[in-house]
Amino acid sequence: MLAVVPFKGEDAKRRLEPLPVDARTALAWAMLDDVVVACEGAGGSVVVARDGAQGEAVEAALRGVEAGPILVVNADVPCVRARDLLTLLGALPEGGLALVEAVDGTTNALALAAPSLFAPLYGPGSAQRFRARAARLGVAAATATIPNLADDVDTLADLERLADEGRLGERTAAVLDQLRAGLAR
Repeated sequence: MLAVVPFKGEDAKRRLEPLPVDARTALAWAMLDDVVVACEGAGGSVVVARDGAQGEAVEAALRGVEAGPILVVNADVPCVRARDLLTLLGALPEGGLALVEAVDGTTNALALAAPSLFAPLYGPGSAQRFRARAARLGVAAATATIPNLADDVDTLADLERLADEGRLGERTAAVLDQLRAGLAR
């Protein structure tokens, strides 16, 4: 199984303002680390896609990939665990796709039976666009309800809520604790 994790790198998580750039960058890298650890724990080889916008980065990572299953997991889902990814793979219909939709209707994770099922459809309402694409292609699509994948970090309030719930990945929690300690001084 291949796992592709699109990541914006140094320009990630602008919406975590008012945190300074270095704090946002540290959190973005920590969230990525937590996602990569989960993907590796699910038995996947991981490709971090950094070239271009999210959809284009995933497309570039999938070039030359001939077979699935493939997971595409956003880098801002720091609660994800390997078991969540295995659950998503278990929801994958034969020859089709499965997705996890965020509260805002965007797509946080995809499981694809084949790389040809992917298209760069990210952005507002993307979950519905992925389901519509599956229908146009004549393949089954499943929407999986997996809270650790559905809960992404778009804002500081998201991060604080997940921290308060004790659900953040180890690396993200550690960076957040360091930032909090620095602010308390």
